Amino acid sequence: MRAPRPSASVLTWSHEEKLAGFPNYDRLFETREIPASDDPYVLPESPHDISRLRYNVEGERFDLEDFLEHNQVVGLLAIKDGKIAVERYRQGSDRDTKWVSYSVAKSVVSLLIGAALQDGFIANVEQRVTDYVPLLKGSSYDDVTLRDLLQMASGVAWSEDYADPESDVVRSASLSSLERLRLLAAKPRVTEAGDVFNYNTGETHLAGVLLRAAIGNNLSTYLTQKIWRPFGMESAANWLLIEKDGGEHGGCCISATLRDYGRIGLFALRDGMLRNGSRVLPEGWMEESSTPSKGSHDYGYLWWLGDGGVYHAIGIFGQAIVVNPAEHLVIVTHSAWPEATGRIFSQHRAAFVEALTRFLRRDG
Repeated sequence: MRAPRPSASVLTWSHEEKLAGFPNYDRLFETREIPASDDPYVLPESPHDISRLRYNVEGERFDLEDFLEHNQVVGLLAIKDGKIAVERYRQGSDRDTKWVSYSVAKSVVSLLIGAALQDGFIANVEQRVTDYVPLLKGSSYDDVTLRDLLQMASGVAWSEDYADPESDVVRSASLSSLERLRLLAAKPRVTEAGDVFNYNTGETHLAGVLLRAAIGNNLSTYLTQKIWRPFGMESAANWLLIEKDGGEHGGCCISATLRDYGRIGLFALRDGMLRNGSRVLPEGWMEESSTPSKGSHDYGYLWWLGDGGVYHAIGIFGQAIVVNPAEHLVIVTHSAWPEATGRIFSQHRAAFVEALTRFLRRDG
């Protein structure tokens, strides 16, 4: 298997380079470790035979193997009622593989902001961004609140086109943390804050900067102290840094095992409560986080929203954590889609998740 080129944009990696690079970010780039728990959250196994599962996309019928192959899934996990119902690995991946999450990390930042509210580092989501990031005073961010950032509704211009080398998201990838803030500070306002949803990875970098300023620490350490070790993640993880010894990418790139991503989903299902009953997130934070925003009925606080109270952490190239509170179900995928995003791949994932949810409900 050919090793990826560290200097090349991950957006242009070949399939072989993705399979080699996605589980090895800590070898290719600067990362910060997130140590494992000394008391792992045990996940009992109650395997279900889902070989009879079928789903439909655009009039065609597919099964489990079709989904795994079509969507280039390397890891699939379903935790139903606290037990592992489905667990599959492919393409050399296994239980110990740490796969990069891409924008799944955005939803983790949302969890950490909830923790900072519970700890009193942040008073409320109506605080202005410039209260924590004074570099942006006098810019289009003067009237933007933390809530606006969480809902991706700042009203400030941003282009998130992974296929366009001149888009803001692609150009910002090579910038330092300070340069990214200056890029945001120079952006014009296009709508009123809070009114219109516009997906913006640059502003999740800003959310990370704000969070670091509020807690006086880095994101990896705060994640370790508040969630990773207390909740019982069984493996060490790592978080991509913007520059050596610098801050983490607020919008990207935690690398962790499939089961620990599943535990993140369980932590969200428990509304941020640890096994001993102590609370990490404010009571009701996940309900608030998964409430549609004014700008989009599909988006909450850095979580994508589905029907029936389902919410999703989604990353490019097919990474996902699906949390379904009504079904007590968490579904996770590690993938290597041929494109960063794609309608047909999203359709297959959505149809498969819906079919799997029904199957596990019937199968008991």
